[in-house]
Amino acid sequence: MAPPLAAPNTYIQQHNLVEQVADYLTQAIIQQHFLPGERLSEVQLSKDLGVSRAPVREAARLLESRGLLISKPRRGFFVRALKAVELEDVFDLRLCLERHAIQRLAERYSGEAERALKQQVEVLCEAAASNDGTRRIEEDLQFHRLMLHYAGNERLLRAFDNLTHELRLCITLITKTHEAPDTIATSHFKLLDALASGQAGMCREAIDYHIGVARDFVVKGVSDRGAPLP
Repeated sequence: MAPPLAAPNTYIQQHNLVEQVADYLTQAIIQQHFLPGERLSEVQLSKDLGVSRAPVREAARLLESRGLLISKPRRGFFVRALKAVELEDVFDLRLCLERHAIQRLAERYSGEAERALKQQVEVLCEAAASNDGTRRIEEDLQFHRLMLHYAGNERLLRAFDNLTHELRLCITLITKTHEAPDTIATSHFKLLDALASGQAGMCREAIDYHIGVARDFVVKGVSDRGAPLP
């Protein structure tokens, strides 16, 4: 006989608690409150957050699946340190997704899509001017997510959403090794210009440059230091 199902409200509350802990840990990692290679203490985190160890452990497993933590047998969870080759892999996949998306979008670029993307660039520029690094990262990702949304391929969008967890770490590195936040924000206007041209080739060149330059500087920054960075 199958065991009785848990009460729905109990499951939902527990699920939300795990997500809340995961969100907290994600922001703490991006903001470098936890450094690369640092071990996370389930006991200390449960005390700090006022929760039991179970949701902390489940949140850590969730972040491991998202590429932010790694687990070591009998030692626990550690903040993942990205190596140059791993950064290249992330940006390579991102470029594949966004190159295809922007070419699809160029073929169906509507007034609605143009307005939404222009508005998002303005929001991104405001976030950059506020020096709120976490918000800038989220607004940057939201611009690119909108591009994939209006490209009209839900599976493509789903693949991008899965990649964004690692991208958060990568975008953090762009600020550290490349340009000032406001320069990164305004660079998105070139993508809008390419889309407005209606030329798929121009769009492809624009996204190749936009992502390629960031990739090259981040990978070079990690390689020059000779050690993984957060």
